[in-house]
Amino acid sequence: MVAQADPGFAGPARCREIRLQPTTIFPALAAAGKVGFSEWSPKQIQASLDLPGVEKFVSSQPQYSLLWRRPEKAVIPLCAENGISQIVWSPLAQGVLSGKYVPGDTPPQDSRASSDKMNRQMGHWNRPEVIEAVHRMKPLAEEAGVSMAQFALAWVLREPNVASAIVGVSRPEQLAANAAASGLKIDPALFEKAEAIAAEIPSA
Repeated sequence: MVAQADPGFAGPARCREIRLQPTTIFPALAAAGKVGFSEWSPKQIQASLDLPGVEKFVSSQPQYSLLWRRPEKAVIPLCAENGISQIVWSPLAQGVLSGKYVPGDTPPQDSRASSDKMNRQMGHWNRPEVIEAVHRMKPLAEEAGVSMAQFALAWVLREPNVASAIVGVSRPEQLAANAAASGLKIDPALFEKAEAIAAEIPSA
């Protein structure tokens, strides 16, 4: 799958250029329905859909998690109406939704938050109020009989328009554990409680 990153929207003419580029460079991929876009706004998506005579995108790659639900407002509905699936990134919010961080404690030595090279990418997820909120979600995961990471991934995958979630791992066992989230049947009421907790997190 090839995903076109946000081109910096400049109207339909620019969008047409972006749309034609992948079909020129990757004709076999485009014809096979393997060309998508990443972090496009609803305006950009609609402009691409309005273009005649070009291959249609089949996937969208937004950030999406229990802590970042912005795509639900317009991107997901628009894509769902037009046969475009979501391949989401950061479904664990840079690892915070794994539940490995404990409020008030020093981050584990092998974690992203403890790495000088990687902790800058965590942005506003590495805040006490966020860590506390995720800590409050952990009993919900325990009630469901799964790990916090599996709970968070299952929440993402509950959305019918999500085809898959991109996860980053440092050990093989993490990959196996994350993959086990696919197909989990979790009580929607537990998800609703987690959503309510997330909604209480103050803006950064």
